[in-house]
Amino acid sequence: MQLDTGSVVRTRTLTAVADGAPVTVPDPEHLVHLQFRRFAGCPICHLHLRSIVRRHAEIEAAGIREVVVFHSGADELREHVAELPFAVIADPRKRLYAEFGVESSHRALLAARAWRAIAVGTLDIVRGRAKPPALVQEGGRLGLPADFLIAPDGRVLAAGYGEHADDQWPVEKLLTLAERARTARH
Repeated sequence: MQLDTGSVVRTRTLTAVADGAPVTVPDPEHLVHLQFRRFAGCPICHLHLRSIVRRHAEIEAAGIREVVVFHSGADELREHVAELPFAVIADPRKRLYAEFGVESSHRALLAARAWRAIAVGTLDIVRGRAKPPALVQEGGRLGLPADFLIAPDGRVLAAGYGEHADDQWPVEKLLTLAERARTARH
């Protein structure tokens, strides 16, 4: 079941794969951009997360904490996300995916934009800028992305369910949503 704007998510403590640090969602002091990505080494996810890394200081300055979930195991994820400046969560059993209504679909790879991202991401792998994914993905390769902006009280301020593998919020949209949330509170 998908979440709508206004839904409330319960507080949970997750574990960051890089350092084992606890990650509280919702965060009592920040907006949380909870991203659901596909699998460790996904070239589309890699390309998208590079855009988040480039503007991470700006995202933090807007009062947003990034939390990224993958349906890969922690051991597999570590080599792919060690350099990311935000929390990455392993969810190999897809429990969070189910709770947030994030699905897999054969339409994940049907959009031309997804294939463009695969091509660019694969070039990064060939150039040594990214590590290749494992040949077999236990959670599959047909996952769809999703984005949520969650208020400190657990209210979902915005929800976006991807229609294909490269359908996620760009940084500009995230910053606009955060600004709207700030304006609505005052």
